[in-house]
Amino acid sequence: MRLYRTGDLGRYLSDGNIEFLGRIDDQVKIRGYRIELGEIESVLSGYKGVHQVTVAAREDGSGNKRLVAYVVREEGGEGSEAEFVTVLKTYSANSLPEYMIPSQFVFLEALPLTPSGKVDRKSLPEPEVGQRQVEGTYVSPRTEIEKQLAEIWSQLLRIEQIGIHDNFFQVGGHSLLAIQIVSRIRAIYNVEVSLRVLFESPTIIALAAHIEQLRQESEDQVFMPPIYKRRRV
Repeated sequence: MRLYRTGDLGRYLSDGNIEFLGRIDDQVKIRGYRIELGEIESVLSGYKGVHQVTVAAREDGSGNKRLVAYVVREEGGEGSEAEFVTVLKTYSANSLPEYMIPSQFVFLEALPLTPSGKVDRKSLPEPEVGQRQVEGTYVSPRTEIEKQLAEIWSQLLRIEQIGIHDNFFQVGGHSLLAIQIVSRIRAIYNVEVSLRVLFESPTIIALAAHIEQLRQESEDQVFMPPIYKRRRV
């Protein structure tokens, strides 16, 4: 019999089946990707303004798992927390793929520890739902399309305030949520927006302009008068 060290924790039951109990390491699976939390922690801890950091997988109200980074900043660090989040996301994007970049950051005075000195993951606080963590001036939606898109994003991302310049992937969006965005746009506006467009135009203002252009092109095709050839007599 060949055995593999998978990192899974389990036990044999009396009927011969194996019961899965969890992992014996920090590997998690999110959106089909197996992720080593330690790898993310190693990258984030390399930034000069980070004193301590740990990363955990948390479920939101919809049952979707998200990566949450718990950060203790160096004393005397400059800039607001929102500015620091922007810097950390940009910094980590240089070394990590999109699916390994935490969608939310929680700042703590110190990480909770067990009596043995290890991080007590069970004592890490739940991240606040609807917390806005993007830096920059908030600009509210102006047109009807922008308002509808902001409402869709708010529902899927569980963020109360979405500005027209917010980047979908910087406020917690990912490829699976992007598919839902495209589906809702198709249902509401009866236009086909590809995933590529969302990746290339990840803001409300850019996506709204693209939708308006598609709607205008569709109307022009519907109301274009037929062209008849002149018959010779």
